[in-house]
Amino acid sequence: MYPTLGHFFSSLFGTDIVFPLPTYGLLLATAFLSAYLVIRYELKRKGREGLIPSVTESMTVGEPASRSEMITYFFFGFLVGFKLIGIIKDYHLFSQDVQGYVLSLQGSLMGGLVTGAGFLYYIYRRREKTKQAKPSIQQIKVPPEQQAAAILLIAALAGIVGAKVFHQLENFREFLDDPIGTLFSTGGLTFYGGLIFGIFGVLWYIRLKKIPVEQMMDVAAPAILLAYGIGRMGCMVSGDGCWGVVNPYPQPEWLAWLPEWMWSFNYPHNVINSGVPIESCSGRYCHVLPEPVWPTPFYESLLSIIFFFTTWFLRKIVLIPGALFGIFLIMNGTARFFVEKIRVNNKYNIGNFEFTQAEVISVIMVLAGIILIYLLRKKHLKKLKGPETANHQ
Repeated sequence: MYPTLGHFFSSLFGTDIVFPLPTYGLLLATAFLSAYLVIRYELKRKGREGLIPSVTESMTVGEPASRSEMITYFFFGFLVGFKLIGIIKDYHLFSQDVQGYVLSLQGSLMGGLVTGAGFLYYIYRRREKTKQAKPSIQQIKVPPEQQAAAILLIAALAGIVGAKVFHQLENFREFLDDPIGTLFSTGGLTFYGGLIFGIFGVLWYIRLKKIPVEQMMDVAAPAILLAYGIGRMGCMVSGDGCWGVVNPYPQPEWLAWLPEWMWSFNYPHNVINSGVPIESCSGRYCHVLPEPVWPTPFYESLLSIIFFFTTWFLRKIVLIPGALFGIFLIMNGTARFFVEKIRVNNKYNIGNFEFTQAEVISVIMVLAGIILIYLLRKKHLKKLKGPETANHQ
């Protein structure tokens, strides 16, 4: 396992490089960046084809920097300098606990003040260069692709909240034991909670910007799949606990050509320090699972990447707006339902019926995808028949 980039470089080059950047965080950032690029590309394509119109917005030109704007820039600059200069000065402390240092009050006060002043000067000078004696209001057209960053930011923020909420619902006893700790911890995220909240957040924004909902659904489908695939790979390489149950079966002969870790894996040096201590190992990540388990994050990642390429191929073939999102719901829900059978998760019981939260949501997703495609197809056919009926009359 590679809990940090230092572990990866040390394994690759046979050295003891100390580079504490968490691999999960890096891959999560890569997932968001990939989603942004896909969303921007598709918004631009659909804008070119006239499927998503540009939005006209009012903008005041020639105003000096406002007090709130200067405070915001100074505050942001202060945070950046406070942490970055602090990391340089206290690198040893930072390397021992990256997340703890970033979320703590440790840092460089002088570094924060200097960078904050720099950010403040930048926005002041920038506004002074364009300042007019009489500011004017102009109407500008914003092309669809320029909405990509805002859409992703809203999806990310709403998604984190949703992922946290669903995790607390699934682990309510853990929440009751330590409400503050579990709410503000860096772990404990449920994908489907993030997906549901993210969808509602984006729906609110695109309605505000008058972006067609069905077209945006088709833009989102491949972006979500690619981001999820990369994010799950982060779970795999870091060993964050999202693995499967114990796999007691030997690797079949017909799969002997595959690496053994694809069949069963014991997650050495996992980031949550689960399992038994590793002999002759020192440092933070020195545990390994006593029995190998199903590497479910790898399966989910692989399937999501395959589904991404499937939807990417179909995006210009499926002509019914919104249907691509229905296909995404069916594929993702089906895959997660079956992976859930070998994944570690909380179980619920109603009589003799045992299930998990993700299984229920998976079934709902598949049904929603089927119903969505049916309704959209019906609507599409009705729209096509409309002009023909009018011509006959």
